[in-house]
Amino acid sequence: MTVTVILCTYNRCDTLTRTLESLAASSSPQSFECEVLVVDNNSSDRTRQVVEGFCRRSAGNFRYIFERQQGKSFALNAGIRAARGDVLAFLDDDVTVASDWLERLTAPLEESREWAGTGGRIVLDGSFSAPAWLPVGSPFGALPALAALFDLGDKPQELHQAPYGTNMAFRKIMFEKYGLFRTDLGPSPNRGTPRPNEDTEFGRRLLAAGERLHYEPSAVVYHPVPESRVRRYYLLDWWFDYGRSLIRERGKGSPIWGFPRHYFGILKMIGRVLPSYTLRWIRTVNTRERFRWKCAVWCTAGQICETFRVVSETDQMRSEYIPSLSEGRADR
Repeated sequence: MTVTVILCTYNRCDTLTRTLESLAASSSPQSFECEVLVVDNNSSDRTRQVVEGFCRRSAGNFRYIFERQQGKSFALNAGIRAARGDVLAFLDDDVTVASDWLERLTAPLEESREWAGTGGRIVLDGSFSAPAWLPVGSPFGALPALAALFDLGDKPQELHQAPYGTNMAFRKIMFEKYGLFRTDLGPSPNRGTPRPNEDTEFGRRLLAAGERLHYEPSAVVYHPVPESRVRRYYLLDWWFDYGRSLIRERGKGSPIWGFPRHYFGILKMIGRVLPSYTLRWIRTVNTRERFRWKCAVWCTAGQICETFRVVSETDQMRSEYIPSLSEGRADR
């Protein structure tokens, strides 16, 4: 088995150094060949110099490619096209990994052909003390926006939900069968593109097609909580974008009684969901609970805005945003 770790980065050379150091210090089993492919998504800082330094030190285990089209999904797809491995593992540029992370994450794919992909555990890097106004639980808590935590416990099991993008692996053939990451989702300089869900959408695509995914709790990634994100405006923007991404991922769907399905969704959200959440936001006294319901209002507003956009586009289909493995290439 050959494995490629794909790590996309944009203007984070400092945190990237820490991530690459943890990868370089981690162990790789003798049973498979491994490479780390860093996709520079048009960075203007010292990203290239940092990665090329690791390339010189690693005797061929690290590679650098440059993707000029900004947007995380474009960078991810460039990495997939350039990858040499038959298993592709994904990691973000602000995390660190356990010493046996890659071995643990990919072992289920080596041991059994029944699994199309795996997801590992994502935990907080260090302690985090939430301010008095910040809700941390669910639903509409802060942690999904602050750090992509994914922890289903200590027991390996079959996944019935999509893993998160900073700790997941898929067989490369899955991208040949089902397409690449959707370019209308994920972090992008285009403000019209919702930030979340480019990673989980692909996992849900596989699950909907009947593919099986495995949860491996011993494959651990440590995710920090950046102080710059612990801001009300950041969290409200994130939840608004999350609402938009939910609608965009879902697409139009089939008509109901000859009417576009989204018409009924708009009526429900405007007539029932939004007033209910708004009333709870206004009436709640507890600071954390009050902000939680405010996030719920923003999420619903995002869904409503995106629904109107989808309804207004009569010919736009989800498939237009799913590139194939044969399209495009990264600049070397």
